[in-house]
Amino acid sequence: MAKADILIGTSGFSYKEWLGGFYPQKLPATRMLEYYSERMPTVEINYTFRAMPKTTMLEGWASRTPASFRFALKAPQRITHFARLRDAKETTDTFVERASVMGERLGPVLFQLPPDFKLDLPLLRDFLAILKGRIRAAFEFRNRSWFDDSVMTALADNGAALCIAETEKLASPLERTAPYVYVRLRMETYDDAGLDEWVKNLDRLASGADEVFVYFKHETSAPDLAARLRAKLQRSA
Repeated sequence: MAKADILIGTSGFSYKEWLGGFYPQKLPATRMLEYYSERMPTVEINYTFRAMPKTTMLEGWASRTPASFRFALKAPQRITHFARLRDAKETTDTFVERASVMGERLGPVLFQLPPDFKLDLPLLRDFLAILKGRIRAAFEFRNRSWFDDSVMTALADNGAALCIAETEKLASPLERTAPYVYVRLRMETYDDAGLDEWVKNLDRLASGADEVFVYFKHETSAPDLAARLRAKLQRSA
């Protein structure tokens, strides 16, 4: 069975802390995206969580990156945290319409739910019906109550992905519910053994998938961790 391309990047790219490390010491902030996209295949954008993005900004980002580069956008908190997926059709439609201007450079859209948001299967199904498969959606559940077979079935029925996230406090099931896979590695650090374990996990998740997206937390070490994991995957191929 064919295996998906595994695209590994970081959560965000515009960090002055990376100057003198991943970035050259005097690289202007206005050049960070171009520099990043020449060395990484994908990035997760948190800005869109804080504010509804303007189409001009998204078009600008897309135009400054290689054709193969992919942006994962975090859905606005107005949808996930304020409305909590309820009565959010208008806001969701606006966001989906704006995100679509990125064309082929648009990767999955992450819907990250707050930790106190507990399982509500009818609400999830209603929201998935609003999306209508117009975007590649991934859902990060930060309350254990969502790790239920009924949720996995709802996601699979609608071609949406479970965001496979690993933090110090919570780890999602290693389940693929869509043709694509979305992974967020959020531990404070990963040693060689930890990365080797993820090589095995990603190898299994990629089997039969179209694409796998992996993002490391935006700490100083994130670019190095991404490079190390990419190298390990290449050696294991």
